Amino acid sequence: MPVISDPSAKWIFRPRPNPYAELRLVCFPWAGGSASVFRTWPDELPPEVEVLAIAMPGRDARVREPMFDRVTPMVTALTDAIGHLVDPPFAIYGHSYGAMAGFGFAQELVRRSLGTPVAFFASSRRAPQLSDPNPLRELPDGEFLDEIYRIGGIPDAVFNSPELMNHLLPVLRTDITASESETFGLDEPLSCPITVMGGRDDDRVSVDELEAWQLQSTGPFEREMYPGGHFFIKSDRERFLSSLHERLSRTIADVS
Repeated sequence: MPVISDPSAKWIFRPRPNPYAELRLVCFPWAGGSASVFRTWPDELPPEVEVLAIAMPGRDARVREPMFDRVTPMVTALTDAIGHLVDPPFAIYGHSYGAMAGFGFAQELVRRSLGTPVAFFASSRRAPQLSDPNPLRELPDGEFLDEIYRIGGIPDAVFNSPELMNHLLPVLRTDITASESETFGLDEPLSCPITVMGGRDDDRVSVDELEAWQLQSTGPFEREMYPGGHFFIKSDRERFLSSLHERLSRTIADVS
């Protein structure tokens, strides 16, 4: 008998499976990032929360799979594979490119009547209806990598390794192209609360661009600022995850 693989399995990484979770948090990594960046998050979040980290093609176990250079077809493929598994109540979190991908996923779930998130969290990302005034995708390779390294998107050990950088470059190129090539209009706002977080020293995303997220939901909106730049979630990790813990606890109380 032939073995039929589960197409959803390759898309989801569960750092700590919890079939009895009261809330599931679907997490989208930043450009070039992998699902493994969320592996320790269950230690910092409420025990009632199960983290479902999205494993993108082109990295880790999916390194040989073709990547998506547009958000919409990626979201379509993702929803086809796991849309039936994301049982309410669930929340969505995404950082930078991940926020754009997560928002597209939320819209697609609603569009297919598969569920509505009870909360949406975005960090270091301008609102999805706004185009990037300083796109990176057209920069030459050297300048492109230097800029991503400058804002904290490439660890020192990787940046100083030509072999690792040769592998990372096409992943970054594809993700950044996807991140910068589409916008989402205001005709399908979410109904859940949206919380956006940003770094006070982030010169890639302004406060006004964060504030514009409130137009993408008919629900409550909050903005939270942290010391640091685009990757404040690394430099101020403890405070960021403490705040997310508190917000998720309130969300669980609200939906219980």
